[in-house]
Amino acid sequence: MAVRLLSAALVGLDAVPIEVEADVSRGLPKFMIVGLPDAAVQEAKERVRSGVKNSGFDFPTGVITINLAPAHIKKIGPHYDLPIALAIIQEMGFLEVDLDEFVFVGELSLNGDLRPVNGILPMTIMAREKGFRKIFLPYENFQEACLVQGIEVMPVRNFNQLYDYLCGRNEINIPQNKHVPIDPSPPLVDMSYVRGQEKAKRALEIAAAGGHNILMTGPPGSGKSLLAKAMAGILPEMTFDESIMLTKIYSVAGLLNQKHGIIRERPFRSPHHSTSSVALVGGGSTPRPGEISLAHHGVLFLDELGEFPRQVLESLRQPLEDGEISVSRAAGSVNFPASFILVAAKNPCPCGYMNDPKKECTCLPQQIINYQKKISGPLLDRIDIHLTVPRLDFEKMSGKTQGEQSSKIKARITKARTKQLNRFKNEEITINSNLHNQLIDKYCPLQDSAVVLLKQAVEKYYLSGRAYHRIIKVARTIADLAGHDVIKADNIAEAIQYRLYSY
Repeated sequence: MAVRLLSAALVGLDAVPIEVEADVSRGLPKFMIVGLPDAAVQEAKERVRSGVKNSGFDFPTGVITINLAPAHIKKIGPHYDLPIALAIIQEMGFLEVDLDEFVFVGELSLNGDLRPVNGILPMTIMAREKGFRKIFLPYENFQEACLVQGIEVMPVRNFNQLYDYLCGRNEINIPQNKHVPIDPSPPLVDMSYVRGQEKAKRALEIAAAGGHNILMTGPPGSGKSLLAKAMAGILPEMTFDESIMLTKIYSVAGLLNQKHGIIRERPFRSPHHSTSSVALVGGGSTPRPGEISLAHHGVLFLDELGEFPRQVLESLRQPLEDGEISVSRAAGSVNFPASFILVAAKNPCPCGYMNDPKKECTCLPQQIINYQKKISGPLLDRIDIHLTVPRLDFEKMSGKTQGEQSSKIKARITKARTKQLNRFKNEEITINSNLHNQLIDKYCPLQDSAVVLLKQAVEKYYLSGRAYHRIIKVARTIADLAGHDVIKADNIAEAIQYRLYSY
């Protein structure tokens, strides 16, 4: 009679329960795994065979059939090793206990030790929500799994330790200190180290306070990349819910630091301009998070924006608008969160010196047109703040006076974000950039003079409806930084100047 254990499979950022069934019958030696397994699961046969034998058990010589159900879900990864090995041992009669309330995940080494696996956090969340009592997993994954309350997490070092525990021969020692304190890391670049560029610093402060996208245009060496890196240090601290979501993403992607188990710092992702669409937005035959999801609640920095292929940039249009990306494949579709701040930098032309007052541009007109056409109008329309970053003169570059420190700017931004959280406590949004048209009318009251100024700007610059609403959202953030409840004309004026495209 076949035996049954419970494991888990990842579907996007979530997990679903998987039944691991084992049957051993007489016949010529044969080991089969069915249920839509991938190559890593098929290779489990050799790991399980060696791991079980080197743990001191006799491995069956007949026909071994492992079924992973339900069969329509593709099984990916080596974390089925442990439940497969345990099911075989139970089928052979070496283990006679009820395991229906437990979930098992883990990769076996050839000597029976357990290695850490990806996606433990969503698997543990699933186990708790389905009412399972315990989850057995590799010891190195313990810190990550302990983020989930309401389920007993059992860290296992090797197969023999688990077998002895299930037989009642020993206890599994659970560490007392579940979470290692994380010292806050200094920012990549402190704002005080950036010479001059006060207008750019102001724009970055507004972008960070309201979660607005920003595009910086300027000649090479003007400090665009330095400013982008400095922005990572002025973002407010993440909430616990934000940390949990980001930890799930990095856990599924296999990028989580198992020592800490949770991500406390906002991410700063900077993919190269040769990055493919799949690497940027996520996907693959089995969809995995891309760079935009890895930048969730943080910064996605695209340097040399004009060098990215046009089709790669166009793939950003949906996530910039919706805050998530839907990846569809023949087997189904999954949604990945992608609520990030886009910080982009580009040159005005291929050589970088168009309209530069001190260095002549060497590009032909057609080269400039082709270069600028790589970035479409709809994509530019989704960027809230457009900024020209000029070259610095010698006096500013050689000046000894340091600018304002990132910690002071961060304090103002945190205050503005708190104001937004209180304002939107009854809504499904948390920051100004997520305001939709109906909420703009509710939460963005304008002074009469601000309305007049906005009307003049729309008529003069032929602004689209999207641009109109984005100006109001940026002005809402500027007013929050100033402590105003009503948006004033000077807030609208500053927002308008950030709306004009720079080439």
